[in-house]
Amino acid sequence: MAKLVVLQPTKQPPISLLSSSLSHFNGTKLCQIQYKRKVSQPKGALHVAASSTKKILIMGGTRFIGVFMSRLLVKEGHQVTLFTRGKAPVTQQLPGESDSDYSDFKSKILHLKGDRQDFEFVKSSLSAEGFDVVYDINGREAVEVEPILEALPNLEQFIYCSSAGVYLKSDILPHCEVDAVDPKSRHKGKLNTESLLEKSGVNWTSLRPVYIYGPLNYNPVEEWFFHRLKAGRPIPIPNSGVQITQLGHVKDLATAFVRVLGNEKASKQVFNISGDKYVTFDGLAKACAKAGGFPEPEIVHYNPKEFDFGKKKAFPFRDQHFFASVEKAKHVLGLKPEFDLVEGLTDSYNLDFGRGTYRKEADFSTDDMILNKTFALQS
Repeated sequence: MAKLVVLQPTKQPPISLLSSSLSHFNGTKLCQIQYKRKVSQPKGALHVAASSTKKILIMGGTRFIGVFMSRLLVKEGHQVTLFTRGKAPVTQQLPGESDSDYSDFKSKILHLKGDRQDFEFVKSSLSAEGFDVVYDINGREAVEVEPILEALPNLEQFIYCSSAGVYLKSDILPHCEVDAVDPKSRHKGKLNTESLLEKSGVNWTSLRPVYIYGPLNYNPVEEWFFHRLKAGRPIPIPNSGVQITQLGHVKDLATAFVRVLGNEKASKQVFNISGDKYVTFDGLAKACAKAGGFPEPEIVHYNPKEFDFGKKKAFPFRDQHFFASVEKAKHVLGLKPEFDLVEGLTDSYNLDFGRGTYRKEADFSTDDMILNKTFALQS
């Protein structure tokens, strides 16, 4: 029998940004008409709407997205249980979070220890406890979800964290929820999971983030730039640097996850979630510099085909245009990102890297390969 444990408290550079209203890009495409924007709340405030109390299970929840989402759910009065292997602390105090707020959160969060790959344990433990809602933020394969649905036949809602990486590469952008998907993508497991949910009859919602950033980010999206800016190094960016991408702040994503809870408009729907503007690679480097209070960076462009980096990743983004429309989420759910890009990067820097905390040590080995060759050619 699984055991639930209650944890007791013990001069500034211009930024190259493109509006999401962009409907023409290497072709003509209009995802949604534009809608009037609602007045947003103060930046960074984690606001939630009142709803009936639910018994909620979060698959994962100790690393990044779940850390912020679980706080919102607890503040709303829900009973929240995290299902993890117990290898990491179940809770951690966030930068800037008061001792009293953290103590209150820690006293209310519950923990169910187990391995989600142990399907028999998942079925027995979940059926014994019973849950109204499941948030699956670390599921990668459909087979991992099957025992959850089997254990909870009366589940009210299954909310899934998918990825915009499921879309088939296209010259016509932004990606919309109705676009073709790529069954061979590295996120094909998430596609299969969405298909399973659709066929299962359960009330489901799937969110497809693009690139996520913010405090505690374990994917070195903004950290990669911050390391180089702090070291005063040039920033190597592949090819022209005008490739367009998109980032969404983790707190905005957490708000989106909570907004779909019990929302009839979100029933059996897929939503892209990200920032509502796009940015070039060069513009992102400049935005990171502005956020951290660094001088405008020296940017060096290079051709990746001229280098053999082995298994090392020389740049943290896909070397292509990659962005998605968030108009459906804005119109149907009333969501509007609270953070613009520089504000969000500033929040990330001030609460994380700027305090001396980061996930990975700086590794400039691929940079040195690029810069040595570039400077040699220049000489």
